[in-house]
Amino acid sequence: MARTGEDLVRLAAEHVGEEYEFVRVPKNNPNWRGPWDCAEFVSWCVFQLTGRLHGCENNSGDPASVEAFTGFWVRDAPAFEQITAQQAARTAGAIAIRKKRPGDRFGHIVICDGDGGTVEAHSRNQGVRRHTLSGRRWTSFVLVPGIDYEVGAGGTVEPPPPGILRLKTPFMRGDAVRRVQEALRARGIDPGPIDGIYGPMTESAVLAFQTLEGLVVDGEVGPQTLAALGLD
Repeated sequence: MARTGEDLVRLAAEHVGEEYEFVRVPKNNPNWRGPWDCAEFVSWCVFQLTGRLHGCENNSGDPASVEAFTGFWVRDAPAFEQITAQQAARTAGAIAIRKKRPGDRFGHIVICDGDGGTVEAHSRNQGVRRHTLSGRRWTSFVLVPGIDYEVGAGGTVEPPPPGILRLKTPFMRGDAVRRVQEALRARGIDPGPIDGIYGPMTESAVLAFQTLEGLVVDGEVGPQTLAALGLD
């Protein structure tokens, strides 16, 4: 029987509300109910639907013990069908990947719901949840072999807002960075000098704060991290 992208979304959605933790999930256990991390969640869902491993250290390995990781999904992605962000937003079961950049601790991976949203193992704070593609940084969008997809009429994706603070060259500077540094220090996390420069020490402090708060650990100060810091 053909498996569809809609089937993948329905399967993923059954696990909304379950816990997030860095853990190795037995892909061949249909009764697993968490915890999950983002890559283990996607690889488990895909294996349950297709019986094939993707995004794992060894895709020919033992599904009961092989590790899934976003970096392995990045490795595998060039062999998959590539689609655009807007196509992904309208395609139930498409996979959106954020590649780990130098300085990042982790990448991220989600299942698109076909209406501009996602189902994903998000973070320790929020667990498995429905979320949005918009306003977030993605590096590729793919369709997984063995699944039938159909592009729908709804769903759009907007790029990240320009105000996101992150490590880049040249370094971002300004009062917004200074306020983030002050808020981090007030919470006992050392961002380095309070100089309004978003350098490696500030990024490391943001990563530490995101880990403590159970947010997506990406080193980028967007709306959710700002809110957790008590900033506009």
